[in-house]
Amino acid sequence: MRFTEVRRRVQGVSERMLSQTLGQLERDGMVARTVHSNIPPHVDYALTSLGATIAEPLLTLVTTIEDAFPQILEAQQAYDAAKDHDRRAQRAPAS
Repeated sequence: MRFTEVRRRVQGVSERMLSQTLGQLERDGMVARTVHSNIPPHVDYALTSLGATIAEPLLTLVTTIEDAFPQILEAQQAYDAAKDHDRRAQRAPAS
């Protein structure tokens, strides 16, 4: 996959950050970088077998979190409401 394809798929990340992340993933052995000396030259990125092995359970985790997201938001709202109630109770003058 070419850099521009990766950038399109990974929205909300700067070109610099994506470049640094791909370099780190290459260093970690999860991504293979292939430079083609065509005119114009281009670079392809692909998951290595290690990267694919790690990606599978990671995608499962992401899906699980996305499925549970409404419950997570509900828990956060309940927590925030309780904390807000506690703060108000502490500020209230003693009778």
